[in-house]
Amino acid sequence: MSGGNGDEADRVASFNAFRSRMNERILAEDNQVIRRFFSLDTQTYRAGALDVKTKELLGLVASMVLRCDDCIAYHVGQCREAGVNREEFFEAFSVSLVVGGSIVIPHLRRAVDFLDRLESAGHSAPPAHSHE
Repeated sequence: MSGGNGDEADRVASFNAFRSRMNERILAEDNQVIRRFFSLDTQTYRAGALDVKTKELLGLVASMVLRCDDCIAYHVGQCREAGVNREEFFEAFSVSLVVGGSIVIPHLRRAVDFLDRLESAGHSAPPAHSHE
């Protein structure tokens, strides 16, 4: 993990603020396709036959395999909010590595770093799948 507590808090707060600001900016545009996609994303992660925790873990694994660092950070936060413990995180990370291969390792490093920062800074995750 890099930096001190201030750096950790800044990265988490910066990520959350940027995501919120840009979602608001994007949704201010009069584009129904984007709005509908954001709504679909929100609905997808609601509890159904699969609980929220399982869905967030699936989102985390998919994000790692797709190598989307913003998505990974978001799902790490949501998984934490859904009650995923460290052992469960690392099992999900293992699945990501097996499916995605060694190219996932740099993203694994950033995922663990973001998780460490969330835990040590006492920050909450970004707002859960709300794009409004």
